[in-house]
Amino acid sequence: MKLCTLALILLATTVTRAQTPISTIAPTLAKTPPMGWNSWNHFARKVTEQDVKNAADALVSSGMRDAGYIYVNIDDTWEGKRDASGMLHANDKFPDMKGLGDYLHARGLKFGIYSSPGPQTCARFAGTYGHEQQDADLYASWGVDYLKYDLCSYGILMEAAATDHPEQPNIANQMMHDAYAKMRRALDHTGRPIILSLCQYGQDDVWKWGASIGGNLWRTTGDINDTYDRMATIGFGQAGLAPFAGPGHWNDPDMLEVGNGHMSLDEYRTHMSLWAILAAPLLAGNDLSQMTTETKSVLMNKDVIAIDQDALGKQGDRLHKDGDLEVWTRTLSAGTIAVGLFNRSTSAAPMNLKLSDVGLTHTSSIRDVWSATTLTAPNGELTTTVPPHGVVLLLLKP
Repeated sequence: MKLCTLALILLATTVTRAQTPISTIAPTLAKTPPMGWNSWNHFARKVTEQDVKNAADALVSSGMRDAGYIYVNIDDTWEGKRDASGMLHANDKFPDMKGLGDYLHARGLKFGIYSSPGPQTCARFAGTYGHEQQDADLYASWGVDYLKYDLCSYGILMEAAATDHPEQPNIANQMMHDAYAKMRRALDHTGRPIILSLCQYGQDDVWKWGASIGGNLWRTTGDINDTYDRMATIGFGQAGLAPFAGPGHWNDPDMLEVGNGHMSLDEYRTHMSLWAILAAPLLAGNDLSQMTTETKSVLMNKDVIAIDQDALGKQGDRLHKDGDLEVWTRTLSAGTIAVGLFNRSTSAAPMNLKLSDVGLTHTSSIRDVWSATTLTAPNGELTTTVPPHGVVLLLLKP
C-alpha cells in the first residue's frame, strides 16, 4: 500500500506534463522500424552473456547485420540486486554489462536492455520503481541504445489505486501514462539517444497516446508464440491501426518467431510478409547460431526488408476480407504498392487482384517477392494460387 500511495503522489505532480510532448530526442530515433534480435523467444530465462555474444557474432557472419538487424536486445532475467546506494547490478549470468555493450558496438551493433516501471519485472527480478533516473544513468553508462519497458508489476499498483479511488475511474491509466513518461524524461536526461519501447500489451489504446509521451514503439497485443494461430490472431488483428504509426513511432505486434521450428515455411513467410506490410519492428527471436538456409531466406529477403523499412513510413492495412482470404496493402515510396494476398485456410486457394482495387490503371512491373518472379495482370487483373496458411507478396510499380 505504501508503494501505491507513493505512486499517487508521483502521479499528481507529473500527469499534466505527461499529456504534452515531453521529448525532443524520441522523435529523432527509429525513423524506420527497429530491426535486430531479442533473447526471449528462444532463450527466455536461460539467456547468458555468452548467448548474447553468440547472437551478435551470428548477426555479423550471417549477413543479418548488413541487412539491417542491428539491435541486440537482452530481455528479462539479467538483473541482480541493488546495493546500499540503490545501484542495480547485473546477476552472475552477465558479469560485465559495460564490456558487453562495448563488444556489441565494436561489431557495428546496438545494445538493448529490458526493465519494468514496477518494483519487479515479469520474471520477478528488480524493476526500476523509485530508481528511474538512477537506472537510466546506469544504462547510459553501459552504452545502452534501446530499452524495452514492460508494465509487469506496475499493473498491481494500478489495480490498487483503482480500488482505493473508485471516484477516479481513469486513475490507473493515468498512472501508466505517467510511468512511461517518467522513464522517457530519465532517458533523455542522460543525454544518450535511447529508443523507448512501451510494452504494456495495448492497454488503453496505447497507439493513441504512446508517441505523445515519447514512446518510439508500443506493443499492441499480448505475447506472441511460435504457432500459426497465435501469430495470425495477432497479425491480422492489427487492422485499423495504420493511422497511428509513422517515422519515430511504430505499432509493435511483438517479436518474430521465424526459425523457432513450430511453423511451416509458408507460415513463416506469412509472418514476415504481414509484419513488413504492418511496418512492424523486425526483432528476430530464434537461435541465430543454428539457423537453417530456409530461415535465413525468410529473415533476409531483401524485398521484404525493403517493404518494412520503406522511408515513407506509412503502415499498411487490410483492403478487404472474404472468409479466410484477406488482401492487405501498403503504399511505399515512389508510388510502389506492396500487396499481400493471404490465405488463412488449410487448403490452397485461388485469389484475384484487380489493379483498380489498389488505385492503379496499369503497372510497369509486378514482382512476386517470395518466388522472385515477374507476373502479369492481363486486362488489369491478376489471378494466382495461394498455399494454405500462405501468402503471395507482390510489389506493384506504377
